[in-house]
Amino acid sequence: MLGGVEPRPREPYAASMLVDYEAEIARLKKERNAVLLAHYYQDGDVQDVADVIGDSLQLAQAAAGTTADVICFAGVHFMAETAKILNPDRIVVLPDLSAGCSLADGCPPERFKAWKARHPGSVVVSYINCSAEVKAESDYIVTSSNAEKIVASIPADKTILFAPDKNLGRYLVEKLGRPMVLWQGSCIVHETFSERKLIALQTRHPEAEVLAHPECEESLLARAKFVGSTTAILKYAIASDKREFIVATEAGILHQMQKAAPDKTFIPAPPEGNCACNECPHMKKNTLEKVYLALRDLEPRLEMDPALLARARVPIDRMLALSA
Repeated sequence: MLGGVEPRPREPYAASMLVDYEAEIARLKKERNAVLLAHYYQDGDVQDVADVIGDSLQLAQAAAGTTADVICFAGVHFMAETAKILNPDRIVVLPDLSAGCSLADGCPPERFKAWKARHPGSVVVSYINCSAEVKAESDYIVTSSNAEKIVASIPADKTILFAPDKNLGRYLVEKLGRPMVLWQGSCIVHETFSERKLIALQTRHPEAEVLAHPECEESLLARAKFVGSTTAILKYAIASDKREFIVATEAGILHQMQKAAPDKTFIPAPPEGNCACNECPHMKKNTLEKVYLALRDLEPRLEMDPALLARARVPIDRMLALSA
């Protein structure tokens, strides 16, 4: 029993429909001494009950500094893993354990180890969107917020292996003029944006500025007024004197943009298909009901091998030290 609350069997869905999720989540957070961390790509109703909303770097920093007994991570699996790596003695729950990531899935640890072995003596820099096993094989972990700074800090005579996002890697190569060997992975959301439809959208909204995440393909970035991390995009839009923006990243960020600047117009960049492909299907697996159940039952819980956890923490700590 934790915080005076005894875990109960999960109720049938019909019964749980009667729950006031917002009120119950607030109650459970207090009774469990729990913190709810939510990524910008979560649905708006989940963001609105979170204690901390942010991008991967902000949420890793929040996880590193928390004093809570329980961390409920409304994000995807690699994010909750990172929280557990930073808090081995705390309970970390993920509302939907199947919430994965195409970048992490596209970089299997065994293939990554073989790739690394073909480049002995290299410095391995991995985007945080990867598994704990890949983190454990890396020298540095980066996010889109700090990748430029960390890559620039590596001595020029060192060969850099960058994984798993080829688009972010290519962006850094061009921005810094620093050659790197790139793993050929990509994000299913950021690769789906259509340049053809973006051009048509710009024609209809000629005053709108395009804001893009560096996980997007090169043709999209070439049309952007500003390229940056999710947080950087949000800050740019709030500070800009422009009134209209086309946003080329996962559409969940528009919730915070609209809250912060209700007098401005934010238009999600269109995907190639006639679908909601500009939304991450993994992020959207977490719902308000699942957050409530995770806090109530303290399940699904992240458990990790202590040896793996210790190895994976080394490059994360390096990242946090360089991001202070």
